Amino acid sequence: MYAVIKTGGKQYRVQPGDVIVVEKLDGEAGASVSLGDVLMLGGDKGITLGAPLIAGAAVAATLVETRKGEKIKIFKKTRRQGYRRTNGHRQMESVLRITGIDGAGENAKWDGETSLMTKAEMNLRARGLAPRTEETEVEAKPAKKAAAPKAEAAATEDKPAAKKAPAKKAAAPKAKAAETDEA
Repeated sequence: MYAVIKTGGKQYRVQPGDVIVVEKLDGEAGASVSLGDVLMLGGDKGITLGAPLIAGAAVAATLVETRKGEKIKIFKKTRRQGYRRTNGHRQMESVLRITGIDGAGENAKWDGETSLMTKAEMNLRARGLAPRTEETEVEAKPAKKAAAPKAEAAATEDKPAAKKAPAKKAAAPKAKAAETDEA
């Protein structure tokens, strides 16, 4: 099931479980948000269009974070007058996780867990720069202990050592043969 909603003067097509970025909404991280401006619903029973809104339809979401968006640069210039001005702006935006859609005799819920991890923290973890927490250290220690017995077992088995093939010796006589042909 999907819905088309209107918020912040823009329209979004959403399904349960989607993460969308909209203009700033009031509330703290983890708060539940209900979006009542539903323009269209689509599902198993077909498409329901509003005129302009669908009465009784709502989209439930969880506010993940409120952050500043990408920087927009404003540059003004007047030719041959020496007039140049540079300015910038970062719009506040909210990140929402859609948790449910209700209306037109149907409803759809998202069964997953809503993580409140910010985009900045996700970027740091992806690059391996995030600070370690106690939970990750506890999970890492049993993994090292489990790997150690396998390494000891592999060392105790008698395996013949791998031999390296002499590649340079085979190439040297060919070079000498080429020099004698030229002379």
